[in-house]
Amino acid sequence: MAEKAKEKPNKEPFPGAYFIGLVITLALLVVVVAVGAGLPPALSGFLVALLLGVTVNPKYALGFLSAGVFSALLGFAGSEPQVAWGGVGLIIASLLVWRFIKT
Repeated sequence: MAEKAKEKPNKEPFPGAYFIGLVITLALLVVVVAVGAGLPPALSGFLVALLLGVTVNPKYALGFLSAGVFSALLGFAGSEPQVAWGGVGLIIASLLVWRFIKT
């Protein structure tokens, strides 16, 4: 006797949703890299880290905050403006996510 195989429910909100999300994510990454490449190092590091930092899941914000502090300390100590200001941008983004974004 042949039984019907139970089909797993599709987790996508609509067909092709994950593909569209991938395309949007890659397009945003290309825009961020293009904008960052055309700016001075300090401003580039700050903006790229800030823009990418606000996309972090709130439950990981504290970890990214500590990474930003570590990056800023080492960047300023080693006279690396892109790393230093990127750390500052990541600190600000992590604080924004941690404070205003709910899980």
